[in-house]
Amino acid sequence: MRILHTEGSNGWGGQEIRILKEAEGMRERGHEVIFAVVNGGKLAEKAREKGFIVYEMPFKKILWFRTIPEIMSIIEKHKIDIVNTHSSSDAWLAGFAAKFKRRKIIRTRHLSTPIRKGFNSILLYRFLADFVVTTSSGIIPIIVSQAKISESRCACIATGVDPLSLQVPLREVENFRSQWGISKDDFLVGTVCVVRSWKGIKDFIEAANLLRATPNLKWIIIGGGYLDEYKPIVEELKLTSQVIFTGHLPSPQVAIQSLDVFALLSTAHEGISQASLQAAYLERPLLTTSVGGLPEVCVDGVTGYVVPPFSPKEVADRVLKLKDNPRLRAEMGRKAKMLVETKFTMAHTLDAMEAIYCLLSTCKK
Repeated sequence: MRILHTEGSNGWGGQEIRILKEAEGMRERGHEVIFAVVNGGKLAEKAREKGFIVYEMPFKKILWFRTIPEIMSIIEKHKIDIVNTHSSSDAWLAGFAAKFKRRKIIRTRHLSTPIRKGFNSILLYRFLADFVVTTSSGIIPIIVSQAKISESRCACIATGVDPLSLQVPLREVENFRSQWGISKDDFLVGTVCVVRSWKGIKDFIEAANLLRATPNLKWIIIGGGYLDEYKPIVEELKLTSQVIFTGHLPSPQVAIQSLDVFALLSTAHEGISQASLQAAYLERPLLTTSVGGLPEVCVDGVTGYVVPPFSPKEVADRVLKLKDNPRLRAEMGRKAKMLVETKFTMAHTLDAMEAIYCLLSTCKK
């Protein structure tokens, strides 16, 4: 089977990582994968490094007369069977190109935000998609209702974790904590994300402020992004000895393994978080909001605690409960790993995606 992935985003985050990992997995299973990425997109660089054929082009609707024929040419040249679109701009342009060439289309929606109502939904998710894949089951009823399609044309497929990539030597964990001034007696609560407004960083900092008098309690924000918006808040609150910013880390697995509790306090846009899956597999109890797909991994009272968005007081209460109960933490961590092993490994992702690819084409698994 020959698959064309299109991506109109020029960033490098969970969405683009998912696309590349899936492509690698499908290639290992004998399928051919080609990329069409927006000019200058980070995914283009990363995909070339992995040995994929990559085309770059302007995914702008105003340049449809150039981009659509170019994608049609790629489809014809590589005898593409399935076109998998991922962002808004490429979903429109690659979608029309695939329709003109009578190829099947999968629209993968990586965010949990509501889709635009009206004719836009019908055109994008019904006419320009033969199947819709989401990373959060909560968005499926909205797509079904607004695009007026059958639920059988949708599926939630999370970005699974690769257990082999998460093996972390204890020595590296100890070195990480030492590097950031975290002693073996410190209880460490951490979040891992691209730092931006909807990741709940203010609530994370406010929870730290509420518990500032608690001994041996530290908080760590792992990831790059808009750090300059939040560091002044920490300085103003005089929390610099308790709240740590690491900046971007190429491989956050060691940092996650160093945590006592993993927190992700997103207020919007969240699917099934890759960082939360990694933390769960590493047997860390989870503390998340009820946004998007987060509760699908952080099962309240089982693998961690779920709190409403914008609720730092409840975050603080749950942190204290977990800090004071090591047996509870261990039990939640054990159940979190079991959940990932049962439903959320990369093998599960590839099996589910391959089944959809084959459903839409004439390939044999």
